[in-house]
Amino acid sequence: MTNDTGENIMLKRSTINQSIEIARRVFAAAGLHLPAFATWSVEEWDRCGREADEIRDCMLGWDVTDFGSGDFANIGRTLFTLRNGRHNDSRYPKTYAEKFILDPEGQRAPAHFHRSKREDIINRGNGLIVLELTASDPEGNPAGGTLQLAVDGVARTIRSGSRVALKPGESICLPPRTIHQFWGEGGDGMVIDGVKYGVSGEVSSVCDDRSDNVFIHGGNRFPELDEDEPRRYYLCQEYPAAQL
Repeated sequence: MTNDTGENIMLKRSTINQSIEIARRVFAAAGLHLPAFATWSVEEWDRCGREADEIRDCMLGWDVTDFGSGDFANIGRTLFTLRNGRHNDSRYPKTYAEKFILDPEGQRAPAHFHRSKREDIINRGNGLIVLELTASDPEGNPAGGTLQLAVDGVARTIRSGSRVALKPGESICLPPRTIHQFWGEGGDGMVIDGVKYGVSGEVSSVCDDRSDNVFIHGGNRFPELDEDEPRRYYLCQEYPAAQL
């Protein structure tokens, strides 16, 4: 993204580093424990061999993005992918994926849908997780009408463009091609530097973030980065090749 003077606005590595440290604190406070590789250093990864290929190839681990918005506080995401498979790759036969998602109050992903992924969004924190849900037409544009959804296994029909608020522990299943955004609101979420944080989770079919996302108003899932300070952790799209 460029600003009004034509300068390229990139997501700063310092923002990524800070967001990961906040996510570690918030996830721990919510009782969500991360696997050991969540804290592997750059140096450990640089020495790592083929035994960690599933982490590399299935894009497990930290995922911080502003979707190319240049406005991370409002349009962005900090996630940790715990497990995932890979389409058409017999080495990774899992048919499911799971993520923990940090939800700073006011931040959301841009409106988007997935071509093939079916996902449950789960409120794993103490506040509300609010979703705005819209139907799409065959060309991928927002459409009217209604949506048939399930909240914790209970069928619901809502008007396209409506919002659904999930209380702590509740979840909603989103079929493929459901345009969605969601964010945290209210509750007694953890407060860091004046910002309130909630936590959501995603359990889904295999997640392919390189090709399965359709952004309604444009977006770059893995934007350019400004290396304004050294990285503390590799992001899921950055892992170095295995050391043989």
